Amino acid sequence: MTDKAYSSAGNRAYLRRHRIKAVIPVNEDQKNNRRNRGRSGGRPPVFDAGWYKKRNTVERCFSKLQQFRAAATRYHKRERIYQGTIDVASISIWLRDPVP
Repeated sequence: MTDKAYSSAGNRAYLRRHRIKAVIPVNEDQKNNRRNRGRSGGRPPVFDAGWYKKRNTVERCFSKLQQFRAAATRYHKRERIYQGTIDVASISIWLRDPVP
């Protein structure tokens, strides 16, 4: 799952070859080019707005977690210590901006 910058035919073909479901919105210029070619333009790729919204939520969560240096660089060697760092960062984010 990526954003509009990666919506080229080559990227979509790579994802298909590796059996990865693409949730990439199509750029307006690509839509216009397909429309201008008429029937030979092909079928537009499938886009699921619900999955894209979930992807955006996860991406914003990672961005907030990366504000914490220890979580972004992973200084800790043991998984449980790193998980504790992620937990403390998550609690701090939640206390700063709780969801109603």
